[in-house]
Parts: sequence; C-alpha cells; structure tokens
Amino acid sequence: MKPSTMRLLFGALLTAACVSMPMAAFAQISIGVSVNIAPPAIPVYVQPPCPEPNFMWTPGYWAWDGVSDYYWIPGTWVAAPQAGYLWTPGYWGWGDGGVYVFHGGYWGTHVGFYGGVNYGFGYGGGGFAGGEWRGGVFAYNTAAVHVNTTVIRTTYVNTTIVNNTTIVNNSHTSFNGGPNGVAARPTQEQQAAASETHLPATSAQQQHEQVAKQDKSNFASANHGVPAHAAVPRPVASVAELQHGAVGANAAPGAKPFVPHPTAATPLAPPAETAKPAIRAASLPPHPAPLAPKPPPKPAPHPAKAPPPEHHPEN
Repeated sequence: MKPSTMRLLFGALLTAACVSMPMAAFAQISIGVSVNIAPPAIPVYVQPPCPEPNFMWTPGYWAWDGVSDYYWIPGTWVAAPQAGYLWTPGYWGWGDGGVYVFHGGYWGTHVGFYGGVNYGFGYGGGGFAGGEWRGGVFAYNTAAVHVNTTVIRTTYVNTTIVNNTTIVNNSHTSFNGGPNGVAARPTQEQQAAASETHLPATSAQQQHEQVAKQDKSNFASANHGVPAHAAVPRPVASVAELQHGAVGANAAPGAKPFVPHPTAATPLAPPAETAKPAIRAASLPPHPAPLAPKPPPKPAPHPAKAPPPEHHPEN
C-alpha cells in the first residue's frame, strides 16, 4: 500500500442506503476511512458556553481530507435530533493492515464506545459526564461543561464520574490501539449500546463538517496540529462565520508538532501505459543518396512555317 492510499469503505452504496432508510430504523453502520498516517493529538481549547437548552456538545476531532492531510472539525453545540438522544463521538482506531480506520459518530439513547479518546468536556474516554436527560429537558453537569446560565436553568454539579474515569489519556492521544494508541476496549454496556437504534449526524453537523474542510488554516500541514479555529458555539454555515466566532487552541501537553508524512501529498500514479519498443537508429534502413536534379524538359520545337506560295502572273 502506498502511503497516500485512502480507502472509502462502502461509501457510495452505504450513503445511498442511508438516504433511503427510514431515520428511526437507522442502525450503526461503520462508514469509515482508513489512512496509514496517525492523526495529530487532540489540542487544548476552551469550550464555548452552551447557547440554548437541549443543545448537546459534539467534540472537535481530526478528519481526513481524502488526499493527503488531516483537518480539524471544530467542536460545537448541536441541537439533539430528539429528546433522550446523546452523541457518541467518532474515533480513529488501529485496524488490520497497519492503517488507522475512522469510525463515525452517531446519536442514540446511550453513549457507546468512542475508542477511549479523551475529547474533554464530559467525554473523558468512557461514557459521558456532561449531563443527563430529565424527561424532555437536558440537565447540564457544570463540573464538566460550560453553559450560559442566563438562558439555561437546568444544571447540577457532579464530579464523581469526572474524577473516577478509568481511562488515562493525559497525552491527548487521538486514536485507539496500535503504536502509542489508547489501550481501551468496549465494555459490555458499550457493546450493548452499539446494537441499539442510532441516528446519523444531523444536517447541521454535516454542513459544519463541510465548512471546516474549506478552512485551510485548520489543516494539520498548516497548523502542525494546533488549529486556529478549534470550537464554536453553534454549527457554522460559512468559513467567514467559522473564523469570526471560533476560539483558538493550544498544543496538547507533551505533544510533538505534527509533521506531515513526506510522501502523504504524493498523488497516486496513473496506470502505466504500455511501453512502446524503442526504435534504434541502427534498425532504420539507410537513406538513399540524394538524386541529382533532372534538367528541365526542353520545349518542343515549333513547326517550320511553310513558304508562301509563288504567284505567277497570267500570260
């Protein structure tokens, strides 16, 4: 496999299937991308306050551009698709063949496995400590998340799950398994959550992701793993909106600056054309000696004029 090889797993077929599938019946499907370059570490940034009730935090993460680079999708608050649903973040995991495979996030009634990655703000690597649904209203745990208390009244403080996390990821490693990855496996509860009915990312989330891809300053090759636009209060609809309202990031403690793979930007070579046999000069027939120019043809002689007839006077 060449270093720049990227494989879309069932992309077109599964996208068409998801479009035609009723949303309530949507089950978790691993639509992933695999790359053989490890993603950068999760940067450090300040969470914007939650702007509205029943908005859920979706942490930022590194996505692959499909060619040669990672880019940062800013964390943001998103309206839950329906009451009682929580967001399980996507994550990169070490896969077969020495590649990193991305497992997409989803909405469900329970938070499933997200690789043990410490995304922060309630997503410490296992479970979710950012709040809970109480009937049709979401209550926010302000020990884990930041909310605007002038518009959000349903809050509480619980440090137990925040302090008792069993996953140690102080380096902000952004992937599970493999060399230097987070050593975490799904629990029985997380395995059960994986088999539940799920909903895909909302249209606002999908648009937000597309806009992030247009922000070239968020590409790892440009920011070396420290994005300038790390998080926003709401999903954005344009690059200008993203750059205007985003908070910046700092490098994760102990993380080395991300250096793109030297061959990551090399495009795949096109199929080789059938080589044509070289024609050597020796195999060519000798050129004949140039012929002397032929003299121009002589003009045809003019016919002789007959002498005028003699005139004899009559006798």
